Amino acid sequence: MTAHELLLLIHILLFCYWLGGDIGVFYSSNIVVDDKASPEARIVAGKIMVACDLVPKLCMTLMLTTGGLLTTFFSVVHPAWQMAAIVLLGPFWLTLVLLQHYNHHASYINQLVKFDFIFRCALIVIGLIFISYALLNGQLMGNTWIAAKLAIFYLLVFCGLMIRLALKDFGTAYSNLLQGIHTAYDNKMMLKAMNRAKPWVYTIWAGLIGAAAIGIAKPLL
Repeated sequence: MTAHELLLLIHILLFCYWLGGDIGVFYSSNIVVDDKASPEARIVAGKIMVACDLVPKLCMTLMLTTGGLLTTFFSVVHPAWQMAAIVLLGPFWLTLVLLQHYNHHASYINQLVKFDFIFRCALIVIGLIFISYALLNGQLMGNTWIAAKLAIFYLLVFCGLMIRLALKDFGTAYSNLLQGIHTAYDNKMMLKAMNRAKPWVYTIWAGLIGAAAIGIAKPLL
């Protein structure tokens, strides 16, 4: 297997587990907010939801690195600093996500969550600036489909941030469910938060499928 084939395989697997994991999270979340289900079933579904949620998050962190490395096989030339940023981004972002998932009781977690939010906002802005610059200076000449895939990726990052904001009230209500002190109001708040998040979830699914289609067709946009 060549380096190109290996990177392509990893990239495809990241897509599959991102979309598949996200669907698993979505399905289990519907059980969590179902007040007709028993508290025990809802708690088990919540544990499945949290565990599954890590998979698409990890896949997202590595997409830019594998995708950036793949562009070198399409005659896209990256300056040394840019290539270093592409290679280091994945491990850095991956570590950031893992720390938040496994150390959520740490004293620094609130600051880390805020940093993560700002980091993703900055990533979107810098990424869109890079796309514009690359198109203007001809770096993506003949490969404008790469710009389209990158634009979709940053849209997906934005959708993730919107989901985080939509679920702002979910955590407290879910915590009450875990403690067995949840009320009808908590049920209402969880359902309301989940309904706010759904349009952004659907957008992520559509974006992933669209990006995959562009990657296969490689149209001259």
